[in-house]
Amino acid sequence: MSGKIALKKILAFFFCVFVLVPIVSAQDTIMSVLLFVDATSGSHPDAPMWLVIPFVLLISMIAAGPLFLEHFWHKYYPVVAITLAAFVEIYYLVGLHNIHGPVHSLAEYVQFISLLAALYIASAGIIIRIDRQATPIANVILLISGAVLANIVGTTGASMLLIRPFMQLNRSRISAYHVVFFIFIVSNIGGALTPIGDPPLFLGYLRGVSFFWPFTHNVFPWLLAITFLSIIFYFFDKRNKKQRDLGGPDREYTGKVTIAGYRNFGWLGLIIGAVFLDPNVFSWVPAIHYDGQKISFLREVIMLATALVSYRTTSKSALEENQFTFEPIREVAYLFIGIFGTMMPALELVGKYASSAEGAALISDDTLYWFTGFLSGFLDNAPTYVNFLTAAMASKHMDVNSLAEVNNFSIVNGSYLTAISLGAVFFGSFTYIGNGPNFMVKSIAEEMGLQMPGFFGYIFRYSIPVLIPLFVIIWMVFFW
Repeated sequence: MSGKIALKKILAFFFCVFVLVPIVSAQDTIMSVLLFVDATSGSHPDAPMWLVIPFVLLISMIAAGPLFLEHFWHKYYPVVAITLAAFVEIYYLVGLHNIHGPVHSLAEYVQFISLLAALYIASAGIIIRIDRQATPIANVILLISGAVLANIVGTTGASMLLIRPFMQLNRSRISAYHVVFFIFIVSNIGGALTPIGDPPLFLGYLRGVSFFWPFTHNVFPWLLAITFLSIIFYFFDKRNKKQRDLGGPDREYTGKVTIAGYRNFGWLGLIIGAVFLDPNVFSWVPAIHYDGQKISFLREVIMLATALVSYRTTSKSALEENQFTFEPIREVAYLFIGIFGTMMPALELVGKYASSAEGAALISDDTLYWFTGFLSGFLDNAPTYVNFLTAAMASKHMDVNSLAEVNNFSIVNGSYLTAISLGAVFFGSFTYIGNGPNFMVKSIAEEMGLQMPGFFGYIFRYSIPVLIPLFVIIWMVFFW
């Protein structure tokens, strides 16, 4: 009952704050006041280098808190995340007289968490039962299927749909590597072929990259990466000697896959369709005009309303079978409000240098791939993609805010955009915080009783030995 009350409060908050404002007739007046205040403060000074410290501190706490301050961290991580984010946001508003940064940061966070929350809640009513023995081949088939599905419903949608069935299939032999490779393949690299697949590619689509560009340019790196990871996973799984069948050696399998909760696929479709309601593409979408762009929360209204209806109409038995709780999305919401709030200075400094004469001289396929990649592993990969796309286009004297010029850039300088796209999507798997679904999948796995590696354990036990060789191979084959 408390879960339902909490959900209602959250949805009511988002509705009152972020929905009513864009559609009232006074919306332009409100934003004109903000723009006036922003303009009268003069040109904004650059964020000082030391303002990156809250972001570094937050990442350090995410990494070390569960290891060395377990009780404190699990109890107070929301306070830590919000406090650090508030410090940076207030400094921008008061110290730098910069409204632009906090407004965009807030808008991006609302868009991010609304999509994740809606997909998480709507997928909870879908039950996928796989009645077959857990074998390495069966697992590889499921992971590859998830990689394909990620391009249709997004990496977040595919992750929420398949993580529970994947863990249930391996319930008697489940290990941390199962979930880690799931994050690698389904939650990240799988979604490299369409704008729906991963947020960075969707931002590219909204800015002028054609819908089919990711498929035509990323399909061969995608095939190589999925094949490489599937083979590595197969050998990991082959060595797993745990008991493979809770039913005993005499159990017979039908080999069938059954699905319940078909109605929730409709809710998922509505959520994914709402993603495309961008006021910069469709002029009829109600929006606030700010900083030369239109900001609308109509899609967030639809997503959260759909999540509410989905939750209220889903049977309790389905939620119980999926072991559904609000804790995973709660953890992601708090941690990422800290990340979105504190990463502004880091992104600003990187973007400024990349757009400078010294930075532009370094622009190449190699540097775009590796710099976009590693920063995407530790910053959110969507704004990192936009920053390096801006820098790459600036080096060619092109404007990232022009749909025509972005489209022309994707044709004339396709290798640059390929490097940025693969860096953002592939390297998002490098840490738990590189892409939104990563932390959520980890939280769901832990809610289901699996002990997952910590922040550093994930990197040193899996990312470095598995992903770095893959990233080097991708670089040598397609960019060297």
